[in-house]
Amino acid sequence: MAKEQTIVGLDVGTCFVRTVVAKHKTGQAKPHIIGIGQANSSGLRRGVVVDVEEATKSINESVQEAKRSCGYPVEQVYVSIGGNHISSLTSKGVVAVSRADEEVSEEDVSRAINAAAAVSVAPNREILHIIPRSFSLDDQTGIKDPVGMNGVRLEVDAIVIEGGTPHIKNITKAVQEAGLEIVGLIASPLASSRAVLAKRQKELGVLVLDLGGGTAGLTIFEEGDIVHNYILPIGSSHVTNDIAIGLRSDIDLAEKIKLEYGTSLATEINKKDAINLAKLSLEEKGTVSRLEVAQIIEARLCEVLDLTNKELKRVDRQGLLPAGVVLVGGGAKMPGLVDLTKDKLKLPAQIGFPIELEGVVEEVDDPSFATAVGLVLWGIDVSADRGHQGLSLSGGSGILSKIINWIKGFLP
Repeated sequence: MAKEQTIVGLDVGTCFVRTVVAKHKTGQAKPHIIGIGQANSSGLRRGVVVDVEEATKSINESVQEAKRSCGYPVEQVYVSIGGNHISSLTSKGVVAVSRADEEVSEEDVSRAINAAAAVSVAPNREILHIIPRSFSLDDQTGIKDPVGMNGVRLEVDAIVIEGGTPHIKNITKAVQEAGLEIVGLIASPLASSRAVLAKRQKELGVLVLDLGGGTAGLTIFEEGDIVHNYILPIGSSHVTNDIAIGLRSDIDLAEKIKLEYGTSLATEINKKDAINLAKLSLEEKGTVSRLEVAQIIEARLCEVLDLTNKELKRVDRQGLLPAGVVLVGGGAKMPGLVDLTKDKLKLPAQIGFPIELEGVVEEVDDPSFATAVGLVLWGIDVSADRGHQGLSLSGGSGILSKIINWIKGFLP
């Protein structure tokens, strides 16, 4: 009889905390979404916790809503971690094949990845993920799965994703004080990538641009491997701030203006178009130019895209990703952003929606739910013991406390 399990993804973002509860049976291709919760986020700034008590309240509110919607208890969660404190670097691990017949075993692969984990990190930093990209066996390179092959010297090329220890401890504390057990901490860009990318896109070369409230996460894939991961300290909340400053309005009104009248392309707005403020707030009167609002939004989004292009250039991928750019996160829903992205990055672009789902799919069929859904898919992959082994820090303990199998979805 197929075993059924409940997996919960908890996306703790700058603007919102989103919870997705899914049921999954062993051997089943897709998870069945049964519960969703969303709450306004407090106590976070630019993706990191600055007030544990406020963050805990937001997490509680989101989780309680998800529990009410599905009728199941929520105790263990996969949690996203964001913020520009997250960075990546490459590392190699080399071991001798242990078996007398020189056949590579799963244990050899694990030892090679452990060797790659022996990278020097600053005292206030710790490793979140060690992701194997490819293996070499003697003089043969570019191997995806060396198990069962024969050789003497096994080497792994891995990407190491690390974060600031204080930030990891703060998000861990906030979640635990909400009465939840953290099964795994996953970098937000990796989770969102897992939810929206198809195998072919990762093979061809693709950039996932996760436009969150306080940060923008970049994850580049090529030939099925993660090539680069980076987080910009700018998000969609900065657009709201710019509107508030430009129009001399309060922040809540600026958010309403952005959501109801915002666009990324000022050239598409008639100069005579005006926004009646009285329709948005009882305390306001008069009008503002919609063109001026569009110019403010476009300027900030162009800055994000220029910084993205600079990062692509730094890793020699500028204009060289055939599958283009996949936009996720709440900021991805800004009208005109796809066309602006195509123009600024000179690449194909599209909005990314979560895939591989069943159940109440319409409620999470939104780029802002990509990270929460990706956390669920991550949990399923780990539980199914699929793919290569990788190292993942679980629970923010400050050490590489748990070896888990790396998700097959990231490998061809």
